[in-house]
Amino acid sequence: MKLYDSALAPNPRRVRIFLAEKGIEVPIVPVDIVKAENRQPAFLAKNPLGAVPVLELDDGTFLSESTAICRYFEEVRPDPPLMGTDASDRALVEMWLRRIEFEVAFPIMQTFRNTHDFFKGRIPQVPEWGEVCKQKALEQLAWLDGEMADRPFVAGDRYTIADITLLIGVDFGRVSDIRIDPKHKNLTRWYGEASSRPSAKA
Repeated sequence: MKLYDSALAPNPRRVRIFLAEKGIEVPIVPVDIVKAENRQPAFLAKNPLGAVPVLELDDGTFLSESTAICRYFEEVRPDPPLMGTDASDRALVEMWLRRIEFEVAFPIMQTFRNTHDFFKGRIPQVPEWGEVCKQKALEQLAWLDGEMADRPFVAGDRYTIADITLLIGVDFGRVSDIRIDPKHKNLTRWYGEASSRPSAKA
């Protein structure tokens, strides 16, 4: 088993944090996305979309998409549960995971893709759309602060993949000057707890 990874991108970090929470070690194969190694034929044979991370299983199967990779490890090592404990809890975690992906992480990543020099010449950029996404991300962080007034973590009383996704989104947002406003006390408290977990260093 191998994990094709990039230390620069947020989605590979989501998998690394997930693995650290599970106490699972997987051999890492670095992929140089700055030099577009992920766009070369050898990597595209593993993931035709050219994105990291990719998990290569022992039978030669390639899994891409970070949430799918996390689902694989949740199934093979259920404890500690990071994607829910029963039908209703799994649905609740999934609901919040999707909300964090679409309402926070997606606009943060679209801000970067459309405004940062890294993607100049790599993809068509629409800076105006990037600014719209930045405002959306800031608005949704304010919304999320209110939602978390009555619980310690995104989906309830336990740390889950929804928290991991929010953490990688918030940290990546700093590149585009998207940050938690100090007046948002609930998110500030949450970030202090989430970022101080040993897994956050993965």
